[in-house]
Amino acid sequence: MRQLIIIIGSVVMLVASSCHKFLEEDKAGFISPDKYYATEGQVRAAVNGTYAGLDDIFSTGIGVANSPCFMLEYLTGYSTRLRGSGLEDNQFLRLDYVDPANNFVENWWKAIYYPLENCNSAIDNLTRTTILPEAAKNKYLGEVYFLRAWYYFMGVRLYGEIPLKTTPTTDLSETRIPKASIAQLYDQIVSDLQRAEQSGLPWTDGSGHVSMGAVKSLLAKVYITMAGYPLQKGTSHYQLAYAKAKEVIDSKAFSLFADYADLRQQSLQNTGEHIFMLQRERLTAGNILHFYLMPFPDLPITIQPAYGGGLAPRVEFYNAFAAVDKRRQEGVFFYTSHPEFNKPSSIITLPGPLIYKYWDDLAEQTGKAGLNFSYLRYADVLLLCAEAKAQVDGGTTSDATAVDAYHQVLHRAFPASTKPVQVASAEVLKERFLELCFEWQTWYDMLRTRKALNTSTGKIVELIGYQAPNHVRAFTEQDLRLPIPLSEVQKNPLLK
Repeated sequence: MRQLIIIIGSVVMLVASSCHKFLEEDKAGFISPDKYYATEGQVRAAVNGTYAGLDDIFSTGIGVANSPCFMLEYLTGYSTRLRGSGLEDNQFLRLDYVDPANNFVENWWKAIYYPLENCNSAIDNLTRTTILPEAAKNKYLGEVYFLRAWYYFMGVRLYGEIPLKTTPTTDLSETRIPKASIAQLYDQIVSDLQRAEQSGLPWTDGSGHVSMGAVKSLLAKVYITMAGYPLQKGTSHYQLAYAKAKEVIDSKAFSLFADYADLRQQSLQNTGEHIFMLQRERLTAGNILHFYLMPFPDLPITIQPAYGGGLAPRVEFYNAFAAVDKRRQEGVFFYTSHPEFNKPSSIITLPGPLIYKYWDDLAEQTGKAGLNFSYLRYADVLLLCAEAKAQVDGGTTSDATAVDAYHQVLHRAFPASTKPVQVASAEVLKERFLELCFEWQTWYDMLRTRKALNTSTGKIVELIGYQAPNHVRAFTEQDLRLPIPLSEVQKNPLLK
């Protein structure tokens, strides 16, 4: 039974030779903890191992441009898959019944519990080690507490009630664990992040390791989620979310890039707007998105034309952007034409808009894509700040920090805009749908707010009863949680 055993009493060894390669897996395998944690180098490698799960959803499956990661964007109904898909894709693309035996459902479950076991093992061993000064040990613990919170936060939002386990598995008898309540899971997530807040981590980390900025940003996101569905803690937690987002803003450790193209600049990764990123390395730990988002049928705009078709925006969603919105301009968030590969004078018109957020210029020279993927960026935190304060103030706020946070994001998209006197929560939420599109954030926003962006009217509407452009029917309550994988229920009847 692998869902909670994973690696009994072991840690994942990862190379720590450079800031961009600390997530490359050591092919030597696993090392028992009783022979480990003897040097700080070993501690660093063990902690690096807890990051490995961040990439699990981007694993590739059988077929072309096939990956579990796309599931989260298919669910929103604002995207489509250009390349022919199978039943497992269609269950999300069409909003059909989702089979508990669906491989994507199982892969997301594994992306939660495999790395959680590594986190539990690392925390257990770090707590007991005596080889490090207390300050250094606390920083390492802070990274792992953050990551354990990250994985549980992902799990509780997608599946609802799931097992809660905070100790390493050492015996098969420990694998049949009942579900915890959603409230218990969030209590653990908050507790872990509060521990990470006390760890002494720096506000930023150019190597891509967890920073204090990442900790406080995630805590703001957790609080605003607790304020909404399903816990509906309301004003108290909107206030907590606002306060935590304001800490990030007041730190002045982060800032929006002036140009959207800077979001894709290799030299700017782990800086500026990027608060926390999945680290990629071009040769051995590549980013699948550049090539998987290419057009299908194949067009000669790329060095590798045969791998695209995995994810594209529905034209209705693309049209929800105002014509003067800079994000809709060619080669910003989307593109509708591109020069032919190695023939720049020949412009190829695409059959429809495609996603440009993950275009990697160097990949077109090397055939390998290696840009990091941004999990938390400053624009997200600014909009969380504005939304939370608007909710605290009854739906509309004139709070200077909140209004300025909202306007920073809006002004980059609409340079001619003037700062408003007040801002409404619905306006902020619409901005989140547009600014953070295809960044694996939208479905989570839809779940916590029970709201959707009606692409026909441009208005925020109730999620239940709304039919998104790519879906065959309207959303119902039953669509808001993934089923626990059948294979896991068969192994652990307590998950029924």
